[in-house]
Amino acid sequence: MSTARPSLRPADLHAASRAPLALAAQGFFWVGATPLDTPAGPVPRGQMYVEYWIPAVLAHPLPIVMIHGGGGQGLDFLGTADGREGWVHWFVRQGYAVYVVDRPGHGRAPFHPDALGAMTPLLPTAFLEEWFCRPEDFPERYPQARLHDKWPGSGRLGDPAFDHFLASAGPAQADMAQAHRDVQAAGAAMLDEIGPAILLTHSAGGPSGWLIADARPGLVKAIVAVEPVGPPFTERAGGKLVWGLTAAPLAFDPPAATPGDLRLEERAPAREGTVPCLVQQAPARRLPNLSGFPIAIVTAEASWMATDNHGVVDFLAQAGARVEHVRLEEQGVHGNGHAMMLETNSDEVARVIERWVAGQGLA
Repeated sequence: MSTARPSLRPADLHAASRAPLALAAQGFFWVGATPLDTPAGPVPRGQMYVEYWIPAVLAHPLPIVMIHGGGGQGLDFLGTADGREGWVHWFVRQGYAVYVVDRPGHGRAPFHPDALGAMTPLLPTAFLEEWFCRPEDFPERYPQARLHDKWPGSGRLGDPAFDHFLASAGPAQADMAQAHRDVQAAGAAMLDEIGPAILLTHSAGGPSGWLIADARPGLVKAIVAVEPVGPPFTERAGGKLVWGLTAAPLAFDPPAATPGDLRLEERAPAREGTVPCLVQQAPARRLPNLSGFPIAIVTAEASWMATDNHGVVDFLAQAGARVEHVRLEEQGVHGNGHAMMLETNSDEVARVIERWVAGQGLA
């Protein structure tokens, strides 16, 4: 089934509006830029774009900072694949201030290899179809794939919703460790500007949350990690999570000078349809800067990460974090894939997240 592209004419958009979106302020700023000497002269590198949306009625004390995944950009939270309002609008309508970023080298944060280094190759269209948009057509990929039914339209090239998603996909830094260091520096600078916040990360943006909190633990009041990249110590395009959750160093206690200092063992899966994952051997080194606030790992029922997100939960819990695994199907939300913020029931997923935040006494 194909999706129809919504009308973009002003009168039609006005007529389709849910309700006026009342804002006290909306704008943007840059953080994280450092000067780099080049043959063309000094240029900024590592800058991160931050856009803010402040509701007219500010009902909650802490803002939510939304950090996108790999190949994506902040607009992943600004609208769905079928043209509805995104999570930015949903949370603003609930009275939250929202900051949404483009990580260095993504979206409106410019990418140039002379500044940021080599970029990753183009993401195959077939990969996005099979793993994000129509995994139900490839049930052999992972056990939960058959449950997926929330992508709008066919999930194929040529369908308006898929083409909308594909148009936003871009490159990332090929050096994962450097990319993680860059977003840590920019994210820390952002919190220095805006103050305490809740971090909401997605996918390959997950390491951003761990690293920003490691740099500014007093300013991070919670992390909602929506399907963070993993499992621990896995290898992905551009590098390996050699520090468990990240490719850049984390502060362990006792200190770990090199990744080789972390002694590992395999832990068997706790439920059917999941895979073994690596944790530390006991006694495990702790992550003290990730232990002073609540963490939620949010996993969709029909995503490939339903098979291994428990590994991130286990690793964090073993390292002393206050972590909870929020599985959407256990909250009565079914059929979602990895890009749940773009799917037909995106508001329903946002409600689950907001209930968790409120349950921590943060709302």
